[in-house]
Amino acid sequence: MDETTTETAARLRRSITRLNRKLRYSALGGVSPAQASMLAVINSRKNPSLGELALAEQIQPPSVTRLVRTMEEAGLIASSADPEDRRCTRVRLTALGRKELATIRQRKTEFLEKKLLSLTTKDQLKAHELAAFLEALLEDE
Repeated sequence: MDETTTETAARLRRSITRLNRKLRYSALGGVSPAQASMLAVINSRKNPSLGELALAEQIQPPSVTRLVRTMEEAGLIASSADPEDRRCTRVRLTALGRKELATIRQRKTEFLEKKLLSLTTKDQLKAHELAAFLEALLEDE
């Protein structure tokens, strides 16, 4: 089967999107997909502001405010005024938020591990090579 680069790129995009969706929904416990994503973003940044979260999540500031309020009420995050600019609110994960994020990541890994274990040794090797390939694609980001 001869396939153009564009067709291959489209197949990769569809497959990665579908896999991401399956991973997201296999891992959620008591949080929504938006909350799980927000936990990961907060974890990857040091005390981000609400504006930084809006940019990272590509959502409007009022949506971030509502999401942060809900997550704070659930004990997943804590917010405080920026010591240098009291108008700016910064957020951080609580112990419960860190635990929830670790659980989500563990569930995603377990989901993939179960799938990998069902493969032949040859296909497991292909998966290993694919992981290296995808990591290489992301190196410049």
